[in-house]
Amino acid sequence: MTARLLDGRAVARAIREEVAADLADFRAAGGPLPRLAVVQVGEDPAAAAYTRSIVRSFEGAGLACTVERLPADGTASSVLETIRRLSDDPAVHGILVQSPLPGPLTLAEAAATMAAEKDVDGAHPLNVGLLALGRPAVAPCTPVGGLELLLRAEIPIAGRHAVVVGRGPTVGRPLALLLLGLDATVTVCHSRTPDLASFTREADILVAAAGRPGLIRAAMVKSGATVLDFGVNEVDGQLVGDVAFNEVGEVADAITPVPGGTGPVTNAVLLRQVVQVARRRTAG
Repeated sequence: MTARLLDGRAVARAIREEVAADLADFRAAGGPLPRLAVVQVGEDPAAAAYTRSIVRSFEGAGLACTVERLPADGTASSVLETIRRLSDDPAVHGILVQSPLPGPLTLAEAAATMAAEKDVDGAHPLNVGLLALGRPAVAPCTPVGGLELLLRAEIPIAGRHAVVVGRGPTVGRPLALLLLGLDATVTVCHSRTPDLASFTREADILVAAAGRPGLIRAAMVKSGATVLDFGVNEVDGQLVGDVAFNEVGEVADAITPVPGGTGPVTNAVLLRQVVQVARRRTAG
């Protein structure tokens, strides 16, 4: 493989060091210990694994994290009541709601129940709207982490053509808006896009966030492109991304591995956003 690896673990370490310094300054000035509350319904394996990784990250950073676990057969009203209770609790600075949720309850509806100032993952309608308007907002941690990988590797964004494959509300759509805000020319592709390769071959920055293992092949990638892989798929007991890593690595200039790419940065960004939310609430 000839491509440069965009090492998410190294970027995550750098962000955690910055968070530690910011936290020490905040606490020295009399600020409270920032606390995150995670709401998890049932024991979905992916959600449970993510919750465990969050708890480990917060313990390692010296931040407080509590988990509100509701039964898998819990009702939508019980979830909303839990979120309201946490939203009213002054000791809780940030709230993160995990999917899946019961019945017809959507993540957007659940997020709308919390106070906007406690949203640490860009899910509240206020933050979604501010991001769409190009105004300062709390954005979802995963796409923010993707930007961190680009910026810290000094990969040019302004004036470049970014193609985002996937339009989901937690990665593809917000990342497209973030890239647009940094003056990239952005194309968003999705399941109804005809001849996907005709778009991806034009990308200077190619983002894969479709949830389909091996979707992006070498023939679909422009020589010298930067490839961000947000896919998290289990195939034959192995964790793989949406990009055929080995073959695309022979064409791209830079690429994120799975695991070890975008994933580790997400948790580090979450740490940072919880401290930032605590700072704003204390100052306000």
